[in-house]
Amino acid sequence: MERQKIKNILLNGETGKQVLVKGWVRTKRGSKNVNFIALNDGSTIHNLQIVADVNNFDDEILREINTGASLSVMGKLEESAGSGQKVELIAETIELLGKADPEKFPIQPKKHSLEFLRENAHLRFRTNTFGAVFRVRHAMAFAIHKYFNEKGFYYLHTPIVTASDAEGAGQMFRVSTLDAKNPPLTDKGSVDYSQDFFGRPTNLTVSGQLEGELGATALGEIYTFGPTFRAENSNTTRHLAEFWMIEPEMAFYDLKDNMDLAEEFLKSLIKYALENCMDDLQFLGNRLKEEEKNKPQDQRSMDLIEKLEFVLNNDFVRITYTEAIEILKNSKPYKKKKFQFPVDWGVDLQSEHERYLVEKHFKCPVILTDYPKEIKAFYMKQNADGKTVGAMDVLFPQIGEIIGGSQREESLEKLEARMKEMNIPAEEMWWYLDTRRFGSVIHSGFGLGFERFIQFVTGMGNIRDVIAFPRTPKNAEF
Repeated sequence: MERQKIKNILLNGETGKQVLVKGWVRTKRGSKNVNFIALNDGSTIHNLQIVADVNNFDDEILREINTGASLSVMGKLEESAGSGQKVELIAETIELLGKADPEKFPIQPKKHSLEFLRENAHLRFRTNTFGAVFRVRHAMAFAIHKYFNEKGFYYLHTPIVTASDAEGAGQMFRVSTLDAKNPPLTDKGSVDYSQDFFGRPTNLTVSGQLEGELGATALGEIYTFGPTFRAENSNTTRHLAEFWMIEPEMAFYDLKDNMDLAEEFLKSLIKYALENCMDDLQFLGNRLKEEEKNKPQDQRSMDLIEKLEFVLNNDFVRITYTEAIEILKNSKPYKKKKFQFPVDWGVDLQSEHERYLVEKHFKCPVILTDYPKEIKAFYMKQNADGKTVGAMDVLFPQIGEIIGGSQREESLEKLEARMKEMNIPAEEMWWYLDTRRFGSVIHSGFGLGFERFIQFVTGMGNIRDVIAFPRTPKNAEF
């Protein structure tokens, strides 16, 4: 008999059918005569209740059915007498596929801290919380490809090993095959990278944007979706050393077109989540409420489903950075010195400022534009005022910035002048500058950190809990 997924069995709810299921035991309870086994195969947040008459099975096999063990069960579906499920499976045969010693299996049916589960990240998928998170993550990855495919974008695979630093921040992981203890040296005593595998210094990419622009200025509209790396020594709930980025780049798009696309894109993903992940989202929403029940009311998160609908059902307000600074300076928190970080024209806004604009002032998502050029990257479109650039950041409730992007500078002369100001060697970027030399066009793009977005959709407070195996300072386990 062909195995059926528990998700499909519970959706169909048909009784009287003979089925075969396989999965892992979440819990077992019972009386002298009957064992009730909660079985989960990862296809849904919900378990299938297996009812095993103890008279029909050897004591030995029933003793081995513990949390974490894997089973193959054949039987008949019947209407459930208990609450919480429509059907249950009356077991006729049970095969123990893999044992799990209850003295050694760490994920027992009790409350575990998220820190404990991070230390056991290889097994945390077996909990309800992480099953839900990673099903949502899958759904969002699928929805991203679906959205761009339907918009006529092309998926471009940009290099993971690169010789360029797109952000100019220098926080990059070196890639080398040279002997670390005894590298070849030049006459001047520096490492001779001409003898390295690529014949020059190379790093793991921090962004696929620059290469993405090359694709966009020929194919029209492309997007990248891949891993990126930052050697930033930040041990926080918001930073990872390895994370995934979605970066569309579009020829013939100005800043307004870029903002329109970002808003439509985010709403499309959230709509897909609400339509396809509701069971998991409701579970995660209830988990968040339980976690925050002892916090003061004003410190609790917005209800998860409510928060997603809040983004979906509101137009994003669009204001300039300069207007935002004025609003912040006229705000009560500023006047009462409640902001931790300064509010002055020219400073990079912090999460507390961004959240005030979204949650307190406008009460809807916000797109900030036209930032001071001194705090933005070299490739951004220089505005006529000489002080600002055509940048845009999308701000969401509870998380602050979710997307960063800009119209790109299409003028060769202006781009070269800006690179000179920022000490970016033009000779190393000749290939990038060629897009401005030959058939240059207005073009734009943005970046969405996938894990930051998954945090928003799932309500998870720590970015390490939305990626399977987090890479952080002093941690590369599993």
